[in-house]
Amino acid sequence: MQRQKTYFGVTLGILMVKSTFRRYLGDIGNAETWSFPVQYRIVEDAIPARMTELHNASLLEPFKRAADELIAAGVDGITTTCGFLSIYQKELADHCSVPVATSSLLQVPMVERMLPRGKRVGILTYSGPTLNGPYLEAVGIAQDTPVVGMAPTSNFVRWIKEGDNSVTYATLREEVVATAESLIRKHPDVGAIVSECTNLAPFTADIVDRLGIPVYDTVTMVNLFQAALRPRRYQND
Repeated sequence: MQRQKTYFGVTLGILMVKSTFRRYLGDIGNAETWSFPVQYRIVEDAIPARMTELHNASLLEPFKRAADELIAAGVDGITTTCGFLSIYQKELADHCSVPVATSSLLQVPMVERMLPRGKRVGILTYSGPTLNGPYLEAVGIAQDTPVVGMAPTSNFVRWIKEGDNSVTYATLREEVVATAESLIRKHPDVGAIVSECTNLAPFTADIVDRLGIPVYDTVTMVNLFQAALRPRRYQND
């Protein structure tokens, strides 16, 4: 594909779910989260209610088309605003002419190797019943990895699925931290958490403060990804 540089100085392209909920600072969809410029492309067919059904109804082609548009315009890497797109990691990476990091879940195998004997990674997710099978297999995660999701009846889920912006930040924070605590209660051998849902990232510091263990999220992944695409130049002469 011939690349026409529409974007100059933008390394990272972000494929975005079409949503109406507020994206707080720390969310991948809030451009002020990043210390570098990013370019968003909304995938019109990808609404929150469909993102937990990717194993039943494919949205791969719309995401491929949106990725092609970003690449043609000049980005050097592609990521997404939904961790469940891990299911398309191989297909999108094979399709695109630039590196692709679909999901923060790509960090799980790396984090596992950082932990001492007897500790393992736990995953915090938007939907516990969804995050299994192909979503884990596609990014090299063992099926017995501890997974805990936000309650289907939670304000957090309603905020995302229905775009209910009357839910306060404080309410969301308490629900997320409480869910992370439940993960540790159920699996006391968890030594680090990886948050699947990109909308959990604004609350990462609160989880670390409460639990005292490392938490990896979309921000840690994207910062690592971008740092390799546009490494810091050191002046030594």
